[in-house]
Amino acid sequence: MTNQVTTQQQNKPITVKGLFNAESTKKRFEELLGKKAQGFISSVIQITNNNKLLANANPTTILNSAVMAAALDLPINQNLGFAWIIPFKGEAQFQMGWKGYIQLAIRTGQYKSINVIEVYENQYKKWNALTEELDADFDIDGAGEVIGYVAYFKLITGFEKTIYWSKDKVKKHASKYSQTYGKKTSQGKLMHSPWNDADQFDEMAKKTLVKQLISKWGIMSIELNKAVESDQAVIEDDGNYKYVDNETVDIQVNEEVSRALEFMNNINTAEDLKSFKESISQDLFVQIESDITEKENQLLFNQATAE
Repeated sequence: MTNQVTTQQQNKPITVKGLFNAESTKKRFEELLGKKAQGFISSVIQITNNNKLLANANPTTILNSAVMAAALDLPINQNLGFAWIIPFKGEAQFQMGWKGYIQLAIRTGQYKSINVIEVYENQYKKWNALTEELDADFDIDGAGEVIGYVAYFKLITGFEKTIYWSKDKVKKHASKYSQTYGKKTSQGKLMHSPWNDADQFDEMAKKTLVKQLISKWGIMSIELNKAVESDQAVIEDDGNYKYVDNETVDIQVNEEVSRALEFMNNINTAEDLKSFKESISQDLFVQIESDITEKENQLLFNQATAE
């Protein structure tokens, strides 16, 4: 009789609450968060209970996502915007928020200032992609439609960087890197995704810009590297990342991009660079636009010094 009961207990499906209340799990979070562990565990269980899709996701992937958030010491709370756990195809993704990236950047002690904001139509005048100068009036409150997003940082060394993306460019990025953006279910409803939520689109857009800004030009700590790599991933038990929303995520450089960058590095004139830009697809241009701008700046500098 005892063996039968034991077998029934072993075959009992694992629940999120049961998994997170296990002593081994509690100990794991205590090692990461100390006295904050129990409050963190309770918040994850509550978030899962309030989300039917997440409640039906693989509990182990929810745990692994929560462990990543704890390792980065970021709260899982949609209202706070530091990090989220997102359900997708029966599993849970770990997803960074723009506030999470900024928090990790601040912790490095290398950033004097860093921010990302929406740009409204009454504020915007023009953007020079070559000089990276945004002409906009941020002394007035934004009114009308959001037409773009701008991210900026300045290091304590004095180095500073600004990137601006129009809203259309952000939408193209979302369409390329998210299988759910703009897609509908068989019932005609938009698929569950932060990109498809009107209240969260701006948050996702700002996250995208901050991620691009820091990962390409910022000082990257171990924590920031870990955040970029794990963002939008299902974290498996062996520690590997599986990008279920889109296998070709933007932190991975595919062969087409590699070949394009190698070819571009051998371009020595502005005329040849112009021909190169006209010959590549729009999708490829979006992926390497910042590299093209850097190359243009280099050619202008070489020309000026030669004169």
